[in-house]
Amino acid sequence: MTSETEQQSRAAVALKYDGEKAPTISATGTHELAEEIIRIARENNVPLYENAELASILARLSLNEEIPESLYRVIAEILAFAFHIRGLTPEDRKPGTPPDDSVNQ
Repeated sequence: MTSETEQQSRAAVALKYDGEKAPTISATGTHELAEEIIRIARENNVPLYENAELASILARLSLNEEIPESLYRVIAEILAFAFHIRGLTPEDRKPGTPPDDSVNQ
């Protein structure tokens, strides 16, 4: 998710989802670090989703912290979109394969 205005800096948050537990924060940063997170995501064809308010909320969480229950629905919709644009469903992930990462800017 990105947040960028004249008074706010750009922020990026990466989520990790293993299909078993709630998604967790795998990376977060502002300014140059946010740009690096986004660059790495693009290089690895990780879907990006832009939502400044959500990015601001998620950026307050610690690394490896699960998203709060109050965000389950919105994050589920983002993950469903990420699976859809890849032509996948959550059931397509085979046990033992690495979890999918989504980067939100």
